[in-house]
Amino acid sequence: MSVSRQAAEGILKRLQEGRDDAQVRRQIARRMPADMPLPPRLPAGNDLTPVGVRRRLDVLSAAGIRCEALAGDDTKDAAADLQGNIESFIGFARIPVGVIGPLRINGAYANGDFYVPMATTEGALVASYQRGAFAVSQSGGASVLCLSEVVYRAPCFVFASLSDAGTFAAWALSCFAEFQDIARQTSRHCTLKDLRTSLTGKELFLVFEFETGDAAGQNMITVATDAICRHAVARASTKPATWVLEANMSGDKKASMAAFLHARGKKVVAEATLDRHLLRRILHVDAETMHRFWQLSMMGAVQSGTIGVQGHCANALAALFIACGQDAACVAEASVGLTRVDVVNNGDLYMSVSLPNLIVGTVGGGTHLPTARECLAMVGCSGSGTSRKFAEICAATVLAGEISIGAALAAGDFAAAHARHRHKAAPAAHA
Repeated sequence: MSVSRQAAEGILKRLQEGRDDAQVRRQIARRMPADMPLPPRLPAGNDLTPVGVRRRLDVLSAAGIRCEALAGDDTKDAAADLQGNIESFIGFARIPVGVIGPLRINGAYANGDFYVPMATTEGALVASYQRGAFAVSQSGGASVLCLSEVVYRAPCFVFASLSDAGTFAAWALSCFAEFQDIARQTSRHCTLKDLRTSLTGKELFLVFEFETGDAAGQNMITVATDAICRHAVARASTKPATWVLEANMSGDKKASMAAFLHARGKKVVAEATLDRHLLRRILHVDAETMHRFWQLSMMGAVQSGTIGVQGHCANALAALFIACGQDAACVAEASVGLTRVDVVNNGDLYMSVSLPNLIVGTVGGGTHLPTARECLAMVGCSGSGTSRKFAEICAATVLAGEISIGAALAAGDFAAAHARHRHKAAPAAHA
């Protein structure tokens, strides 16, 4: 990645402050002495008992690292809950949880009024989503539909020639039913639905598409794909020189155009129509102003090269993912979306969001942890049979936030709202 001349000069200036060129060169080239011992490794990484935690904390304490707030009393009984979710455990990062609602949702799976938990440290965020939820609910609710669900893994096989790669691809496609059986043997919840190929010279990408039940499924499909690939390499008459389980074509934990166009995870669409009088009363804006703002944001997004066009989907999804035990890194791809705004019925506002990459689950991962269980139960999504419902709740929450932030920016209230909600009260005086 290149930098401009002015940026490069600024970097050099900061490096050289108070030092001559020779000093800068020595600083950049400096290495620790070869005979300098490393600090001790953290011990017993898989020991989550109080003894294991104490051993790690003692090592950190000896290095001058304080962990009093992280290592609270609730670490003592953590082993049973956290096994398989964390290594080298030393405590908890405590993130406050707010709640919005009621949010009325008219979905295929989520139907009713919901109080939605959101974990965040960003002042004004929960208030903004609460305002959007109130506007949506007062307008009859959000209509939501989970359209599809598929998660994929994309291994890459390297051959001696294009001919060998093509031969292997044809053979692999003929083995699809066999690959389905192998996937089922790794998990009763894992179903191989499709197989796509991509040849790039002597490299062959196989894109395995799975359904994963109520689990988000990232680990599940990794195990299944690994088993399929090992079976394929062992059985194929034309063998690759090498292969890797994932070579960045799946879009895992990354915003990608392929996932935006074809969907990865659950694809969910939510919409709501807000009465023009309610718009004025709650959001202090009219539909025409909102529509003009959306047009400007479309132009800005095109110029900045974003994948999709939306306001701040990541805010809702990050807060929901953290509260409900989801893989927070999946926000990178899940927040890729498209927000739509239109003026209808002589001044009412129509808004929708399309989210093609919602990687969410209600079993597995961190969903079994105590606070995640409570947050999922709050929206009626604890346990099997509820993942599509949870996806629809996520989309409706995102829609509430898109409405609120769009109105705030269009009406010129955005900065004032942040200043109001982020203001910290002065600490109370002590007697």
